[in-house]
Amino acid sequence: MSDVWPLVHAERRALIADLEQVSPAAWDTPSLCPGWTVHDVTAHLVDSALTTRRHFVAALLRARFDFHALNERGIQRRRGRTPAETLDRLRAAADSTATPPAPLDSRLVEEVVHGEDIRRPLGIEHVYPQEAVLRAIHSQVRTPGSLGGAKDHLSAVRVTATDAELELGDGPLVSGPALSVLLALSGRTAALDDLDGAGVVTLAERLR
Repeated sequence: MSDVWPLVHAERRALIADLEQVSPAAWDTPSLCPGWTVHDVTAHLVDSALTTRRHFVAALLRARFDFHALNERGIQRRRGRTPAETLDRLRAAADSTATPPAPLDSRLVEEVVHGEDIRRPLGIEHVYPQEAVLRAIHSQVRTPGSLGGAKDHLSAVRVTATDAELELGDGPLVSGPALSVLLALSGRTAALDDLDGAGVVTLAERLR
Protein backbone atom coordinates (compact mmCIF):
# COMPACT_ATOMS: atom_id res chain seq x y z
CA MET A 1 0.00 0.00 0.00
CA SER A 2 1.49 3.32 -1.02
CA ASP A 3 1.52 6.40 1.15
CA VAL A 4 -1.73 8.34 1.03
CA TRP A 5 -0.32 11.76 0.13
CA PRO A 6 0.87 11.06 -3.44
CA LEU A 7 -2.62 9.78 -4.23
CA VAL A 8 -4.29 12.77 -2.59
CA HIS A 9 -2.02 15.31 -4.28
CA ALA A 10 -2.49 13.69 -7.68
CA GLU A 11 -6.27 13.86 -7.33
CA ARG A 12 -6.15 17.50 -6.28
CA ARG A 13 -4.06 18.37 -9.32
CA ALA A 14 -6.35 16.39 -11.63
CA LEU A 15 -9.39 18.23 -10.31
CA ILE A 16 -7.64 21.58 -10.74
CA ALA A 17 -6.90 20.69 -14.38
CA ASP A 18 -10.56 19.82 -14.95
CA LEU A 19 -11.84 22.98 -13.25
CA GLU A 20 -9.55 25.11 -15.40
CA GLN A 21 -11.74 24.12 -18.36
CA VAL A 22 -15.04 25.02 -16.66
CA SER A 23 -16.77 28.32 -17.41
CA PRO A 24 -17.37 30.71 -14.48
CA ALA A 25 -21.15 30.30 -14.88
CA ALA A 26 -20.89 26.53 -14.48
CA TRP A 27 -19.44 26.94 -11.01
CA ASP A 28 -23.00 27.72 -9.86
CA THR A 29 -24.14 24.23 -10.93
CA PRO A 30 -25.65 22.22 -8.05
CA SER A 31 -23.23 19.50 -7.00
CA LEU A 32 -24.11 15.99 -5.85
CA CYS A 33 -23.62 17.25 -2.29
CA PRO A 34 -27.09 18.52 -1.26
CA GLY A 35 -27.26 22.29 -0.92
CA TRP A 36 -23.76 22.92 -2.27
CA THR A 37 -22.79 24.23 -5.70
CA VAL A 38 -19.63 23.26 -7.56
CA HIS A 39 -18.09 26.45 -6.18
CA ASP A 40 -19.07 25.49 -2.62
CA VAL A 41 -17.55 22.01 -2.90
CA THR A 42 -14.32 23.45 -4.30
CA ALA A 43 -14.12 25.90 -1.40
CA HIS A 44 -14.73 23.01 1.00
CA LEU A 45 -11.83 21.11 -0.56
CA VAL A 46 -9.59 24.11 0.00
CA ASP A 47 -10.68 24.23 3.64
CA SER A 48 -10.20 20.48 4.05
CA ALA A 49 -6.71 20.66 2.54
CA LEU A 50 -5.65 23.35 4.99
CA THR A 51 -7.33 22.10 8.18
CA THR A 52 -4.93 20.95 10.88
CA ARG A 53 -5.82 18.84 13.90
CA ARG A 54 -5.60 21.84 16.22
CA HIS A 55 -7.64 24.07 13.90
CA PHE A 56 -10.33 21.39 13.50
CA VAL A 57 -10.82 20.94 17.24
CA ALA A 58 -10.99 24.70 17.83
CA ALA A 59 -13.41 25.22 14.94
CA LEU A 60 -15.63 22.32 16.09
CA LEU A 61 -15.85 23.84 19.57
CA ARG A 62 -16.83 27.20 18.07
CA ALA A 63 -19.50 25.41 16.01
CA ARG A 64 -20.78 23.68 19.17
CA PHE A 65 -20.09 20.27 17.66
CA ASP A 66 -22.39 20.99 14.70
CA PHE A 67 -20.57 19.47 11.70
CA HIS A 68 -22.91 21.17 9.23
CA ALA A 69 -22.16 24.57 10.71
CA LEU A 70 -18.47 23.71 10.78
CA ASN A 71 -18.45 22.93 7.07
CA GLU A 72 -20.52 25.98 6.14
CA ARG A 73 -18.13 28.26 7.98
CA GLY A 74 -15.20 26.60 6.24
CA ILE A 75 -16.78 27.23 2.84
CA GLN A 76 -17.37 30.89 3.62
CA ARG A 77 -13.78 31.27 4.83
CA ARG A 78 -12.18 29.70 1.75
CA ARG A 79 -14.56 30.69 -1.05
CA GLY A 80 -13.13 33.45 -3.20
CA ARG A 81 -15.00 36.35 -4.71
CA THR A 82 -14.75 34.61 -8.09
CA PRO A 83 -14.24 31.01 -9.25
CA ALA A 84 -10.75 31.96 -10.43
CA GLU A 85 -9.83 33.15 -6.95
CA THR A 86 -11.10 29.94 -5.33
CA LEU A 87 -9.25 27.87 -7.91
CA ASP A 88 -6.05 29.78 -7.11
CA ARG A 89 -6.56 28.89 -3.46
CA LEU A 90 -6.96 25.22 -4.36
CA ARG A 91 -3.74 25.36 -6.39
CA ALA A 92 -1.90 26.86 -3.43
CA ALA A 93 -3.23 24.07 -1.16
CA ALA A 94 -2.70 21.19 -3.60
CA ASP A 95 0.42 19.79 -1.94
CA SER A 96 -0.66 20.38 1.65
CA THR A 97 -0.35 17.49 4.10
CA ALA A 98 -2.50 19.09 6.79
CA THR A 99 -5.21 16.84 8.16
CA PRO A 100 -7.93 16.92 10.79
CA PRO A 101 -7.89 14.25 13.56
CA ALA A 102 -9.06 11.39 11.36
CA PRO A 103 -7.46 8.35 9.68
CA LEU A 104 -5.35 9.47 6.73
CA ASP A 105 -7.36 7.44 4.22
CA SER A 106 -10.27 9.79 4.95
CA ARG A 107 -8.34 12.27 2.79
CA LEU A 108 -8.99 9.95 -0.15
CA VAL A 109 -12.70 9.98 0.65
CA GLU A 110 -12.59 13.78 0.48
CA GLU A 111 -10.83 13.90 -2.86
CA VAL A 112 -12.67 11.07 -4.65
CA VAL A 113 -16.21 11.65 -3.39
CA HIS A 114 -16.08 15.43 -3.63
CA GLY A 115 -14.30 15.11 -6.96
CA GLU A 116 -17.37 13.28 -8.26
CA ASP A 117 -19.70 15.74 -6.51
CA ILE A 118 -18.18 18.28 -8.87
CA ARG A 119 -17.51 16.26 -12.02
CA ARG A 120 -20.71 14.29 -12.47
CA PRO A 121 -23.07 17.30 -12.65
CA LEU A 122 -20.64 18.96 -15.08
CA GLY A 123 -20.42 15.87 -17.31
CA ILE A 124 -16.69 15.43 -16.67
CA GLU A 125 -15.33 11.88 -16.67
CA HIS A 126 -12.26 10.98 -14.65
CA VAL A 127 -10.52 7.66 -14.04
CA TYR A 128 -9.47 7.32 -10.41
CA PRO A 129 -6.71 4.94 -9.32
CA GLN A 130 -8.32 1.73 -8.10
CA GLU A 131 -6.22 1.87 -4.95
CA ALA A 132 -7.60 5.30 -4.08
CA VAL A 133 -11.20 4.19 -4.55
CA LEU A 134 -10.83 0.95 -2.58
CA ARG A 135 -9.00 2.63 0.28
CA ALA A 136 -11.72 5.26 0.38
CA ILE A 137 -14.40 2.55 0.58
CA HIS A 138 -12.62 0.79 3.43
CA SER A 139 -12.27 4.11 5.21
CA GLN A 140 -15.98 4.82 4.84
CA VAL A 141 -17.10 1.43 6.13
CA ARG A 142 -14.95 1.89 9.24
CA THR A 143 -16.55 5.29 9.93
CA PRO A 144 -19.90 5.62 11.71
CA GLY A 145 -22.79 7.36 10.02
CA SER A 146 -22.71 10.13 12.63
CA LEU A 147 -19.33 11.14 11.17
CA GLY A 148 -20.42 10.84 7.55
CA GLY A 149 -19.36 7.22 7.11
CA ALA A 150 -21.06 4.02 6.01
CA LYS A 151 -20.34 1.59 8.86
CA ASP A 152 -24.02 1.35 9.78
CA HIS A 153 -25.06 0.38 6.23
CA LEU A 154 -23.04 -2.84 6.24
CA SER A 155 -25.36 -4.41 8.79
CA ALA A 156 -28.15 -4.12 6.21
CA VAL A 157 -26.53 -4.83 2.83
CA ARG A 158 -23.61 -6.69 1.29
CA VAL A 159 -21.61 -4.73 -1.28
CA THR A 160 -19.39 -6.09 -4.04
CA ALA A 161 -17.54 -4.40 -6.89
CA THR A 162 -17.76 -5.56 -10.48
CA ASP A 163 -14.35 -4.09 -11.35
CA ALA A 164 -12.29 -4.85 -8.23
CA GLU A 165 -11.87 -7.39 -5.46
CA LEU A 166 -14.33 -6.14 -2.89
CA GLU A 167 -16.98 -7.83 -0.77
CA LEU A 168 -18.16 -6.28 2.48
CA GLY A 169 -21.20 -6.41 4.73
CA ASP A 170 -24.05 -8.77 5.42
CA GLY A 171 -27.44 -8.78 3.78
CA PRO A 172 -28.99 -8.45 0.31
CA LEU A 173 -26.51 -7.75 -2.46
CA VAL A 174 -25.53 -4.37 -3.86
CA SER A 175 -23.15 -4.69 -6.80
CA GLY A 176 -21.56 -2.29 -9.27
CA PRO A 177 -18.43 -0.32 -10.14
CA ALA A 178 -16.30 0.41 -7.07
CA LEU A 179 -16.57 4.17 -7.61
CA SER A 180 -20.37 4.00 -7.63
CA VAL A 181 -20.32 1.78 -4.54
CA LEU A 182 -18.22 4.41 -2.76
CA LEU A 183 -20.53 7.23 -3.81
CA ALA A 184 -23.67 5.37 -2.72
CA LEU A 185 -22.10 4.45 0.62
CA SER A 186 -21.26 8.14 0.99
CA GLY A 187 -24.90 9.15 0.56
CA ARG A 188 -24.89 10.11 -3.12
CA THR A 189 -28.21 8.74 -4.37
CA ALA A 190 -27.32 9.58 -7.99
CA ALA A 191 -24.95 6.58 -7.94
CA LEU A 192 -27.74 4.12 -7.13
CA ASP A 193 -28.66 3.94 -10.82
CA ASP A 194 -25.24 2.35 -11.47
CA LEU A 195 -25.87 -0.49 -9.00
CA ASP A 196 -27.69 -3.81 -9.20
CA GLY A 197 -28.95 -6.36 -6.72
CA ALA A 198 -31.71 -6.96 -4.21
CA GLY A 199 -30.01 -4.68 -1.69
CA VAL A 200 -30.23 -1.52 -3.80
CA VAL A 201 -33.76 -0.80 -2.56
CA THR A 202 -32.64 -1.34 1.03
CA LEU A 203 -29.67 0.98 0.60
CA ALA A 204 -31.84 3.61 -1.12
CA GLU A 205 -34.24 3.59 1.83
CA ARG A 206 -31.36 4.09 4.24
CA LEU A 207 -30.12 7.09 2.27
CA ARG A 208 -33.42 8.94 2.44
